[in-house]
Amino acid sequence: MPKRDTAIGRFAYEGLDRVIHERARLSILTSLAAHPKGLAFGDLKQLCQLTDGNLSRHLRILEEAGLVDIAKAFRENRPLTTCRLTSTGRRRFLDYLAVLESVVSDAARAARTEAAAPRRSLAKGLAPA
Repeated sequence: MPKRDTAIGRFAYEGLDRVIHERARLSILTSLAAHPKGLAFGDLKQLCQLTDGNLSRHLRILEEAGLVDIAKAFRENRPLTTCRLTSTGRRRFLDYLAVLESVVSDAARAARTEAAAPRRSLAKGLAPA
């Protein structure tokens, strides 16, 4: 049986969902996961530090993927857009986080292994580049 780290595809991380694995969309989903009742567009914009246009575009992608629900209403004669995670969105986000945790774990293990490896010294008179 091959060692765990040498298995074919061991570091492919197929579960890193390309829809989620983008900084702005990851920020949006994380914000919405932390607020199960949803967030107003303006609050989400501030939390994620996005412009109106960027937030709208990323929300549209997430909505088309079935991860986010967008509700438009009026409150005190003013438009109010509220965004929330769908149940599918929450499940896919949690699945994504599980894969991301394995990436971080593998990277930490590799860093510890590298740090513990004996350093080879250069021959006398040579210096590192």
